[in-house]
Amino acid sequence: MSITTEFLRRPLTTGAVAASSRRLAHAMTEGIGLERARTVAELGPGTGVFTDAILARLAPGARLVAIELNPVLAARLSAARRDTRLTVVQGSAAELAAAVGEPVDAVVSGLPWTVMPQDRRGQILDAVAEVLTPGGRFTTFAYLHAAWTPPARHLTAELACRFDRLERSRTVWANLPPAFVHRATRRP
Repeated sequence: MSITTEFLRRPLTTGAVAASSRRLAHAMTEGIGLERARTVAELGPGTGVFTDAILARLAPGARLVAIELNPVLAARLSAARRDTRLTVVQGSAAELAAAVGEPVDAVVSGLPWTVMPQDRRGQILDAVAEVLTPGGRFTTFAYLHAAWTPPARHLTAELACRFDRLERSRTVWANLPPAFVHRATRRP
């Protein structure tokens, strides 16, 4: 079962019509300190493109907790990855603190921010800000073609309100559709 199939079945919770590219995964995971992280959370791992990029950077003793709302994608991800550092939780990203159980050094998100209700988006962003350690990093991506829309502009504003530093990467053209990465940092 592909991400396209899951999008057709659940478009408001899947949010993507194609899996993210390895280049976008690289942009999402570079420069956020994964090599030194003890605990990392991933929101909306889907088919695991970002999961694989995170695991490739994590130290042997580190921990990755991937939270996936879609039960089919969560089960598939859990069955396909045999890495002892990975724990897949089927549930809501709003319950991040309970799923992880400890502060995290980085959060990588593949969630479809622009299709979710604003109050839900706020709950999840609050959960992210709550679990991040001082100096912790949060990354998420947005599609270039939708960057001008009100939901995308609201997301950028919400990130700026919750985090001390917000950067935007160059466009990742080798993705369908082209995207860019938001990198946010919590005050040390």
